[in-house]
Amino acid sequence: MTLLTREGCPLCAQAAERLDALAGELGFALSVVDVDAAAAAGDAALRAEFGDRLPVVLLDGVEHSYGEVDEERLADDLQRC
Repeated sequence: MTLLTREGCPLCAQAAERLDALAGELGFALSVVDVDAAAAAGDAALRAEFGDRLPVVLLDGVEHSYGEVDEERLADDLQRC
């Protein structure tokens, strides 16, 4: 699972904190990607696609939710994987 964020985004920080806790409960690995840092490193695709609606949760590379973490749906979808 990947969380797309940007520095200084309070919603992103909240989502990262909640997903970090859920990772232990639900047994998934979480990676956090700052879309602005990725763009500065030469990969602007994530910022171009998702930069106006952060935070975004990607499950298996596909957008799962944005803004807030949909915990119930996430738990259900992880059980299906």
